[in-house]
Amino acid sequence: MSFVKNARLLATRGARMVQSRGYADEMKLTFAAANKTFYDNADVRQIDVPSFSGSFGILAKHVPTLAVLKPGVVQVYENDGKTTKYFVSSGTISVNEDSSVQVLAEEAHNIADIDVAEARQLLSQYQSALTSASSDQAKAEAAIAVECCEALVKAAE
Repeated sequence: MSFVKNARLLATRGARMVQSRGYADEMKLTFAAANKTFYDNADVRQIDVPSFSGSFGILAKHVPTLAVLKPGVVQVYENDGKTTKYFVSSGTISVNEDSSVQVLAEEAHNIADIDVAEARQLLSQYQSALTSASSDQAKAEAAIAVECCEALVKAAE
């Protein structure tokens, strides 16, 4: 088979694969933590998430993705224009070919419900624990808690 025929065959097959991919024009969000389900297969316009590979925004037809959430703010833009921010401690995010998105957090809270003074106090407590930790395990646990509390304070301010 000649190069030209091979190229045409590949182009035709590739076009068929793209056309049958099944991307949706709407995005369905499921966002849950152990303490609460915030969205259950709800239509939303955009989601911004913090991940260890960098923060990113998700719209309908986003490329399928798997990521690990880092402590920070998940921002949800609803179709009616309302924007809501949530603090997440950690978790996972998956974006599927059908434009469905699952955000599964270890812990999540609406930013409006966070007391800044209490978050600062918690940060101070864990910073003290980090400086006084004697074992490697205690240092690692305190460092993780400090990182999470720093993100919590930043989100609440």
